[in-house]
Amino acid sequence: MSADPTSHVAPDRKSRPAATVILTRENSQVESGFEVLMLQRSTVGAFAGMWVFPGGRIDDADEGHDDLSKARSAAVREAAEEVSAVIEHSSLTVWSHWTPPLNAPARFTTWFFVAPWTGEQVGIDNHEIVDFRWMEPNHALTSGIPMAPPTIVTLHELLEAGGHDAIHRGRVDPPSYVTRPAVAADGSSIFLWHGDAGYESGDPDVPGPRNRLLLPEGFGGPVFTYIRSA
Repeated sequence: MSADPTSHVAPDRKSRPAATVILTRENSQVESGFEVLMLQRSTVGAFAGMWVFPGGRIDDADEGHDDLSKARSAAVREAAEEVSAVIEHSSLTVWSHWTPPLNAPARFTTWFFVAPWTGEQVGIDNHEIVDFRWMEPNHALTSGIPMAPPTIVTLHELLEAGGHDAIHRGRVDPPSYVTRPAVAADGSSIFLWHGDAGYESGDPDVPGPRNRLLLPEGFGGPVFTYIRSA
């Protein structure tokens, strides 16, 4: 996994480890050739009302000898609990790792995995998860549904991967994102990541390359712009 500065993460406010699994299926009828399973969380709890990928915190009972193997176990368990999917550990491919900013309302340090959908029907509990949709990534990005920054960036990455088979071949060096928030001159929110010229200083006006998300309507709002220099 690529190195990423962690100096902006204070040790006195711990985040809880979590795992997310991006379930995909091929669909020749959509432009990208594949869809991802999106879930809508209830209006109570972490990420209330947002559209997310299946996932949740890592429990003490999740098996594994290190953080990554425990995260794999958690991803398998959460997929079963949230969408009634049976996933083999071996089908999970590491996609990225995310560390949230200190001011996040819920702090989960999260492993993101990808896995192909092998089930028949999606089953949700209609309590924590109130709706689901299979969505082509570009449609998810343009439909106006509320999503957290990691979800938005991940959807962009999936589109850039080059197709369904390429996604599941994995990434040579899965990125690690340590999020640093900033505020634009107009008061809107900006999230900066390693590679952005303003990341180290926290000044979004520093000229240079960009790797940032603009949220003019606030965290998770339907209007956003993701900018990443080539």
